[in-house]
Order: sequence, then C-alpha cells, then structure tokens
Amino acid sequence: MTRIYRSFSEPDRENLTWEETWIQEDKGLIKNYEVGRKLGIKEPELAEKAKRGELPVLGYKGGVDKALKKKEKNGALNYIAKWQALRGEDLDIDMDEEIVLTCTKTKMTVTFTMDLEKLKNDN
Repeated sequence: MTRIYRSFSEPDRENLTWEETWIQEDKGLIKNYEVGRKLGIKEPELAEKAKRGELPVLGYKGGVDKALKKKEKNGALNYIAKWQALRGEDLDIDMDEEIVLTCTKTKMTVTFTMDLEKLKNDN
C-alpha cells in the first residue's frame, strides 16, 4: 500500500528538484496538495464549492462544471490532492485505491485513479 499523508498544518516544502517533486513515491500528490492550499487562500469561493462537495474544474481530470449525458467519468488522484487541500483537510490518499465521489452540484460520479490507461481512454 502506498499511502500518502500530510497534515494540513505542515508547511510547504521548499527547494525541491523536479525529480523530488514529481518522480518520487508520491508522484506529485504532495505538490498538488500544496498548490491547492494556496489556491484556497487566493480563491475562497472555489474552496467553498469543494467544501460543499462540488467537484470544480481544477486543472486535472476529475472536475465537472456541468452534467454530461454519461453520468460517470474518471479523474486523477492529483485532483483529489488539490481538492482535499481546498477543503482544509489533511492529504490522505492510498495510491493503490480508487476514490469514487459524486459531485453535489452536477450529480456526476467520478472515479479517481492513478491508472493512466483509464485516464487516457476516458473522455
């Protein structure tokens, strides 16, 4: 099991190389979490949407701004890292598990995964 955990109160990491940020065990999840915390401060209305259980568009596959005919789609766990930060939660992701959430606004169901094949093949 590859569980990535980081407390919301922990400061952002500094002076990391590209490899340390994106290639190590967490595959960039911690970086996305740190970006999400800053985004929540800069855009409090976006943070409020996340706190209400909405899945706003956040630059990674997984956000839904309107309901589609197909009520299910795939999303990236990187999205969940940003979303957890926006909600003020600790980063807590098991990279071997998929997370299924339903957007409270659009009622779309999103399965978040690290499986690049699923992400690549899903529109």
